[in-house]
Amino acid sequence: MKSDFLMAITQLAAEKNLPKEMVLEAVEAALASAYKKDNLATSNVVVRIDRESGAVRVYARKTVVEEVTDPRTEMTPQEARALKPDAVIGDNVDIETAAHDGGRIAAQTAKQVVLQRLREAEREVVYEEYSGKESDILSGTVQRFEGKNVIIDLGKAEAVLPPPEQVKTEHYRPGQRLKLYLLEVIKSSKGPQVTVSRTHKNLLRRLFELEVPEIYKGTVELRSIAREPGHRSKVAVYSSQEGIDPVGACVGLRGIRIQNIVNELGGERIDVVQWDPDAARFVANALSPAQVLGVSVDAGENTASVVVPDRQLSLAIGKEGQNARLAAKLTGWRIDIRSESIAQQERAAGAVAEAEKVIEEKPAPTAAAKPSRARKAQPVEAAAEEETILPPEEEAALAFAEEEAPAEAAVAEAPEPVAATAAAEEPRKPSIRFAEEILTTTTPKVPAKGKKAKAGKGSRAVKEEPESEAAKAKKGKKARRPIIEDEDEDLEEFLP
Repeated sequence: MKSDFLMAITQLAAEKNLPKEMVLEAVEAALASAYKKDNLATSNVVVRIDRESGAVRVYARKTVVEEVTDPRTEMTPQEARALKPDAVIGDNVDIETAAHDGGRIAAQTAKQVVLQRLREAEREVVYEEYSGKESDILSGTVQRFEGKNVIIDLGKAEAVLPPPEQVKTEHYRPGQRLKLYLLEVIKSSKGPQVTVSRTHKNLLRRLFELEVPEIYKGTVELRSIAREPGHRSKVAVYSSQEGIDPVGACVGLRGIRIQNIVNELGGERIDVVQWDPDAARFVANALSPAQVLGVSVDAGENTASVVVPDRQLSLAIGKEGQNARLAAKLTGWRIDIRSESIAQQERAAGAVAEAEKVIEEKPAPTAAAKPSRARKAQPVEAAAEEETILPPEEEAALAFAEEEAPAEAAVAEAPEPVAATAAAEEPRKPSIRFAEEILTTTTPKVPAKGKKAKAGKGSRAVKEEPESEAAKAKKGKKARRPIIEDEDEDLEEFLP
């Protein structure tokens, strides 16, 4: 019978997944409560079960005092030394009593106590187990939905996946198996409450530790993580050991390692970049896959100015600024991205502004040293005379005349055309004509009527060129003049 009792306790401990000793303590407490309920013993009852034989012994516990007021719970030092030689005032002495079979009420009380103690033991075991696993990764199965909360079965306990810790792009279904990040374990009246997450960035860290042995061993370090759950993440890795490529170790052969992590996160894109102690190079790496031409870092304002090619500007910023936003989270710097053409325009504008600033800072000449325009226009002989102050209108006109004078001199010095020079070199004919000139002028012969001039045999017909208007006028003028046959005739009337 007793062996059956121990077998029953062992089976109960296995079903509840509890230690056997904890179940025995719960049964002892239940039997003590049952004895108290039936008033079969004193109010202070202690029940002990033999771990080997399963025998149940009941003890009445009394306290050693100088003056006894309640004989059921107290005893004198002389009585205590008879049972326990070294007993002193304040000690508890257990006196064995006969164990009586309890009634129906005692059995029901023992049952309720056993169940309550077992539930408390289960909660304590769950709390002790999962409180040591905070910030770790767990595997669970979607069990049911309670409102917007998703209840996850972890095996020994149930965890809650609240809405803020759920990925918006994921759709959960009962029976789906997930990797979860354990946020916290809290003791409550209903037992320990386990809260898990699918959006925490450390979930990505733990997945890398599971898939990449170099990270788990410590040869490759995860220096920084930036994540937008369900969309995109960036991871900065670094290796202090020579000969190890941290990015290649995380990606794996043909991308098998990184692909397993992407599949676990529901297709979330992951960019693995190399961490660098130089802030400028780290910012350039963080903007991958965009190409960066130059980075200037302002440590005072914690700002990094990045210049990218014009065709890479949209890639560097990303969709809705996602790439630049994740790079800023990853590096901790405020990133200002500009295209190459805009940067060149800004540099040109800055150079012009600097030149203007230098010109403004240059000291202007004094009034005594500045020469007057009116003084420049004066001849050398009058330079020593007192300077004349002109009105503004006259001074402006004088300045205009000074500007026009070099132009006029240049026009005067320009060489004349060749035709005009040749005409100037010819001797000018006198306007008075003499009789000899008139007599030598021959009158053209007019052919007779009805007869045509025939060209001689073998001669070529010469086509006359059309006469100009000046030649026609001259010819007409000569034709109107009479032919003088007498050389001695007075020529005064023909003189012009």
